[in-house]
Amino acid sequence: MRKLLLFIILSTTILAVSCRKELKYSNDSSKNISLSTDTIAFDTVFTSIGSSTRVLMIYNENSENLKINSIRLEKGSSSPYSINVDGQPGTSFSGKEIYANDSLYVFIKVTINPNDDNSPFFVEDRLIFNTNGNEKVVNLTAYGQNAHYIIGRKGIFPDQNGHYTNYYVAITDSVNKDVHWTAEKPYVIYNVALIDSDGTLTIEHGTHVYFHGGAGLWAWSEGQLIVNGTAENPVVFQGDRLESFYADQPGQWDRIWLMEAREGHGHIINHAIIRNGFIGLQIQRMLKDNMEPTYITNTIIENHTGMGVYANCYTIGMSNFIVNNCGNYCVALTGGGDYLFTHGTIANYWTGSTRKAEALFFNNLYTNPTDGLTYAVPFECDIINSIVYGSKNNEFGTDFYPVSDTLYKFKNCLISSQRPKLDQLYESCVFNKAPNFKNTAEFDFHLDTLSSAVGIANPCYSIGDLQYDLDGVARGGRPDAGAYQYVIPE
Repeated sequence: MRKLLLFIILSTTILAVSCRKELKYSNDSSKNISLSTDTIAFDTVFTSIGSSTRVLMIYNENSENLKINSIRLEKGSSSPYSINVDGQPGTSFSGKEIYANDSLYVFIKVTINPNDDNSPFFVEDRLIFNTNGNEKVVNLTAYGQNAHYIIGRKGIFPDQNGHYTNYYVAITDSVNKDVHWTAEKPYVIYNVALIDSDGTLTIEHGTHVYFHGGAGLWAWSEGQLIVNGTAENPVVFQGDRLESFYADQPGQWDRIWLMEAREGHGHIINHAIIRNGFIGLQIQRMLKDNMEPTYITNTIIENHTGMGVYANCYTIGMSNFIVNNCGNYCVALTGGGDYLFTHGTIANYWTGSTRKAEALFFNNLYTNPTDGLTYAVPFECDIINSIVYGSKNNEFGTDFYPVSDTLYKFKNCLISSQRPKLDQLYESCVFNKAPNFKNTAEFDFHLDTLSSAVGIANPCYSIGDLQYDLDGVARGGRPDAGAYQYVIPE
C-alpha cells in the first residue's frame, strides 16, 4: 500500500511538471522597461562610511514578460557605488526576468574612499540597463567629505550608573594637554571622545563636530572645553547622518557632558549650535567641589529627545541663548547651584511624543555619587529679560526641599505659568500672553508682529555684549525679552 501511494505521488508530480507551460519572454525592441527615476542623488557622505540606501524601481508595464539583458555599473568593480538587484548584490547582472505588469527593486549605496581634499568632492557613476537593444541610464551622484575620525575603545571610566562599559578615546593626555580642532575638516566621533583631567580641548570657529549613533563628548573632572564660534561661523554639533531626512531627527547621538572644571579653567561655549541628540549639555559636579563657572553665550540648543540643558550642582551663566523643542525639560537646573540667565528663549513645542515635563525646572536636591545620599543644596537663580513658553499651560516647575537658602527670581520675563504670582519671585513679568514666534515647527523663534515679548525687557541688563541680540541686531533703549530683538519688516 505504501509503495502504491508513493507511485501515485511521483506520477502526479511528473505529470504536473510535464504539463507546465514554458514561460515566454518578448524580444520585441518596442518592449522596454521603465524606471522610477533617472537620477539617484546622495547627500554629502563621509569617506570610509557607507551612505544610507536609496531605492530604484524597475517596472514592466507591458502585457508580456521581459528579460533585462544587462544591468551594470559603468565603472564596474572600481565604482564607489554598490547595487543589489532583487536581493542579489553585485556590480553587473544579466538575464534578469521581470514578468508582465510586475516590478523589481534595486538598492543602491555609496562608500567613498578618502583622498587629500578638505572640501567636499563630487563622485559619480552611471547605472546602465539594456533590454531588447534599448538602453536606459540612471545617473548616480554624491559628494564625499573627508574627516578626522575619533574612534573610542573600551575604557576604564564608569558611566553615570557606575558601570565600566564606556568606549572612549582620550583626545587630551599627559603629553597633549592642549588640543585644537579647526574647521579645515569636520570631526566624526564614534563612542566617547574624552577630555582628560588637566587637558583643554579648544574648538575653533566654523568647525563641525558630528556624532555617530550613541556617541558623545565628555570633559572628565578638571578637563576643559572651549568653543570659540563666531556669529558668521558657529561651531556645530550634530549627528553624522547628513541626508535631508535626518535634518530634524532628534536622538541621533548621546550628549556633551561637562564635569567640574579645574580652577581658572572653566568651560566656555560661544556661538555654538547643538542639535538632534539625547541631551544637549549635561553640566555636572561629581567628583570634586570645584565651582569654576561655565559660560554659554550666543548658543542654540535644540531638538533633543531628553533635555537641552541638564545642570546638577553647578555655577552657570547663559546669555543670548535659545533652548527649544525637547522631549523632557528644555532646561533642568537640579541639585542646587548658582545660575544667571539673561536674554534667553526657553521654548518647548515638542511633538515627537507626549511631553509631561515643563520647559524650565528647578530642584535643590543633590545625590552624592560617592555615598549615594541625597542632600538639600543651596540654590540661587536669576532669569532676566527672557522668555519661558511652550505648548503647555504651565512651562515652569520646581521641586524644592524647603530650606531658607533657596532663592530664585524672574525679572522682565514673558512666562507661561499657572503658579502664584508672588512679588518676591517675579519683577515686571508678563504671564500667559503669546510670544508670537515666527514658526515653532521650523525652530524659528524670532518674534513676529504683536509679540508680547516686545519692549518688556529692562535695558539696564542689556549692556555690554548684550546690546546686540543673537543675530547681532542692536537692542537699543527698548529691548525685547528673549534672544531676538523684534525687527519691523521693511
